[in-house]
This record gives sequence, structure tokens and C-alpha cells, in this order.
Amino acid sequence: MKKPKLLLVEDDPNLGDILREYLTAKGYDTTLCENGAEGFNFFSKHHYDMCILDVMMPVMDGFTLAKKIRIKNEFTPIIFLTAKSMKDDKLEGFNSGGDDYVTKPFSMEELKLRIDAVWRRCQQQFTTAPDAQLPDEFQIGSYIFKHQQQTLELNGEVTKLTTKENALLTLLCVNKNAVTEREVALKTIWGEDNYFTARSMDVFITKLRKYLKEDPAINIINVHGKGYKLVDLP
Repeated sequence: MKKPKLLLVEDDPNLGDILREYLTAKGYDTTLCENGAEGFNFFSKHHYDMCILDVMMPVMDGFTLAKKIRIKNEFTPIIFLTAKSMKDDKLEGFNSGGDDYVTKPFSMEELKLRIDAVWRRCQQQFTTAPDAQLPDEFQIGSYIFKHQQQTLELNGEVTKLTTKENALLTLLCVNKNAVTEREVALKTIWGEDNYFTARSMDVFITKLRKYLKEDPAINIINVHGKGYKLVDLP
């Protein structure tokens, strides 16, 4: 598996140089920027497979940069480097479009393992079962969901879904009117089941509810202690 081309945005010049040298030595093509504004400028002009963003930076902080990156590209994986370990800060990272976070101080090897894990998940084609044969599209009430194109259509108006939104809605559609277990969804889509990935999935469920709100016959309900159910009333 080829290694991702990295955009590293870190305002500490010593740490930034050390990280760039280490990642380059490990075979990653790595560009270093010293603040969020410079990072966004480079991201806008060049292709990167993954972004590694410090959170506390001058000019533009990492969360703001991540949101701007997500406007331009919904799919590029983002890993945050943060000196904070508070739950709210980590959740803000996920809400800003982050895929993972590493809390300072961290080892170089830990960062490499996180990069490889996120990249591996991104390269794996989403499937709901080893031999799953999915239809080309799902009818969800008045909506048409085309999972291969990652689109949700209503009366000719098309909404483009992110990779995780698409994977989660696919799983809900496969189990329509039945429970999609939380643990199964987390391990299938996020690769792990913990407090932070669970809260991240809650954010994506809220987004899917907003996309489907125009049809009152459709709802995604919480099944306490189990997971979620996509209810599509006939």
C-alpha cells in the first residue's frame, strides 16, 4: 500500500522540523507549514492525501483550518495534534471534520501508527458483509440514495455525502426498519469502538437526520442500549 502524501501544519519550528524529518525518513512525502493560513494556501494549490494539523496556532487555528479544508474537500483524512486532553476539545476536533487526534506529548512511532491506521481505513472499500451484494440504489421514502455515487436525491435536488455519512447511511439502509448495532457500525466505519468515536457517530446521525427531514415518514431513532434504526413507514 502506497504511503500518503502529507501536509503537516505545526507552528513550533523545532517540533515541525523533527516531525518532517522523521516522516520523510519513513517514506512519507511531507510538506511542513508553520501556521493555518499557510497550510490552507498549500492545501488549495497542491494535492495531499492526509493533513496533520496542530490545534493551537497563530493566524488560523487547527479547527478553523480543518473546517476550511472540509469545504474544499470532504474526504481528505485529518489528524489533529493537540496539547489538550479535555473531552470537549477532542469532540470539537471530530466536529471540525477530524478523523483522529494525537495528544502531546506523543512519540514519533505513535504518530506513525495513527497515520497508518487512518490511511488503512480510508483505503479499505466499505462493505457491510463479506459477500454483500448491494443494490445500485436505495429508496428511502421519497429519497433516492445512490451509495456508489455517495448522493442522496429528493425531487431532483442532489446532496453529496461524505465517506462516513455514506457508509453509515448504507449500513442503516441494509438494516432498514431493524436495529443497526452501535458496536458494529463503529467497528465497521471507524475501526474502533470508544467514547470519542461513539460521540463522533452521534454527530453523523444528526447530519443524516437533517438530510432526511423533508419526508416525515422517515426517521432515525435511538434504540437505547443497542444502536439506531432507520424507520421508513410505508
